[in-house]
Amino acid sequence: MRIKRTVNALKKRRKIFRLAKGYFGNKSKSYRIAREAVMKSLNYAFKGRKLRKRDMRSLWIARINAAARINGLSYSKFMHGLKAAGINLNRKVLADLAINDAAAFAALAEKAKAAV
Repeated sequence: MRIKRTVNALKKRRKIFRLAKGYFGNKSKSYRIAREAVMKSLNYAFKGRKLRKRDMRSLWIARINAAARINGLSYSKFMHGLKAAGINLNRKVLADLAINDAAAFAALAEKAKAAV
């Protein structure tokens, strides 16, 4: 008695077509082409999640640098001063302070100046 693959193959195809919904032309209608397009798009999505982290970090650094220069420090001197003062805040929090709470950032800048 042989095993027929109908159910599993159909589920597999449905899954691909569900992921390919909205793609242009044959990429959403032909299984073979849809499978290639889905594999490619999932790879791009994976890579994009890594790139977003890199982009956000560079944005935070640019914001911290701008706020530090307003307070009379360069980015590298500001970060070195914070490390010397024993203040461990990550760049995301520092960038948020720089935008939303300039007074707190100025206080951190003063502590960094004193430590250097």
